[in-house]
Amino acid sequence: RWRKVVPPEVEAAVQSSGSPEGLAALRIICQQHPSALSRLLSTAADHLDWPKADNVDALQTRARHEIVRLERGLVVLEIIVGIAPLLGLVGTIVGMMDVFGDIGHAGLTEAGKLAQGIALILRATLLGLLIAIPSLIFWSYFTKKVEMLAVEMETLCDEFVRRQYRRDQD
Repeated sequence: RWRKVVPPEVEAAVQSSGSPEGLAALRIICQQHPSALSRLLSTAADHLDWPKADNVDALQTRARHEIVRLERGLVVLEIIVGIAPLLGLVGTIVGMMDVFGDIGHAGLTEAGKLAQGIALILRATLLGLLIAIPSLIFWSYFTKKVEMLAVEMETLCDEFVRRQYRRDQD
């Protein structure tokens, strides 16, 4: 959820963090509202005595960890998207082997049995697709959402770092 990853209180605190008092307030708000953004900003605030490039490197490393945490459930959907059609295909092949095996033994005398076999084949294919298609939709949606959250956190962290190092130069 957006509010859980980028709490509005933390976002507002970034806007007012240009002064030493604002920085202290930001640290308190980050502790009160734990989130991915809070952890990133705390990392940046803890390393303000480092050169800007080193602080940015530390922040990027922490950001990669946070993105991995946000993507942790997506791998399951990705696997389902890949495996479901393959399982449907396996069911199709097994069904075809059964149908053609029956035809080999009994001949084409029973059209009803052939129709039942074909229906079974098509059900296996359909089941694989009915699992894969919604999984692909959800995987795409959540992947895009994580990407949007990452861009928002990057923007806010960049703004925070720029503001802090600009203040130090003044």
